Amino acid sequence: MKARPPLYLMFMLFSVTLFPSCGQEKGSGYDDEGNLYGRISISGAWAMYPLAVLWAEEFRKEHPRVRIDISAGGAGKGMADALGNMVDIAMVSRAVTQVETDRGAWYIGVAKDAVLPTFSADNPYREDILRKGLTRQQFQELFLGEGRKTWESILGKTGNTPINLYTRSDACGAAETWAHYLGKNQEDLRGIGVFGDPGIADVVRNDRLGMGYNNIAFAYDIRTRKTFPGLEIIPIDINGNGKIDPEEDFYGNLDQLVKAISEGNYPSPPARELYFVSKGVPENIAAIEFLRWILIKGQEFVNEAGYVSLPYEVITTSLSELPGPLQGPIL
Repeated sequence: MKARPPLYLMFMLFSVTLFPSCGQEKGSGYDDEGNLYGRISISGAWAMYPLAVLWAEEFRKEHPRVRIDISAGGAGKGMADALGNMVDIAMVSRAVTQVETDRGAWYIGVAKDAVLPTFSADNPYREDILRKGLTRQQFQELFLGEGRKTWESILGKTGNTPINLYTRSDACGAAETWAHYLGKNQEDLRGIGVFGDPGIADVVRNDRLGMGYNNIAFAYDIRTRKTFPGLEIIPIDINGNGKIDPEEDFYGNLDQLVKAISEGNYPSPPARELYFVSKGVPENIAAIEFLRWILIKGQEFVNEAGYVSLPYEVITTSLSELPGPLQGPIL
């Protein structure tokens, strides 16, 4: 079969700069007419990149004199960039560790999403996989166990068709979250290492025997609300009865999945909270106002973009962590 075009083409570039429409003053703040100006640099998790870009675009409609630079390279890179004072904000799609907070990491929750096990739509056992799903124990055996794995062995069939297992080669929240679901850490995951969310999605969808995992934004198209062509989700058999029951069947479209995550029907992990992180409490006024806007007005774009909004009490707590007075009502 002819290989499909790389998935990253659907997402354009993974580094974007949203430029102000007029001259840029040094520093950041409000001018004499009350207009916000400044520059914000953001780096980190692939999982958060599409949402961060959407937020930045909407924020700049209100504050066109703010320049926002966003790049994706993994949660680990974002954290390193923030703690090294290379960027104002890191996008981190995993829990912030004690070691990181000891180094000065300050963070707030901004949304939720999930990591999903994926496979190729061309898999010869596609219908069986969708009907039966896999249990957490089976995923543990595949991603943590040694030896050769076959599709027949996990589906209760006779045969010797190998499972081509893929994992992330970069330090990232998706791998760490998936590993935590399995009771381990990223370095314990087995499989062929592939860089980045778009990379692993491309490899899996073009390998009829492939299996991997992806963040929601790289598994589902927010325009069609369906999975990207060639990519399928492996349903999780949560109750372990060997089949996907109606209450476990919420992968048909993005809205069903978001609802399942919001209601706690999809396991957590691999569902998880997403964070913006800085080194110490932010001092960049433009960055502070961007974070405040995200928690107040930006939440209205979360579900539309295929993510899950935070509960009111979490938003309130995050707002209380920001310096300066609260501006505007919580939506």
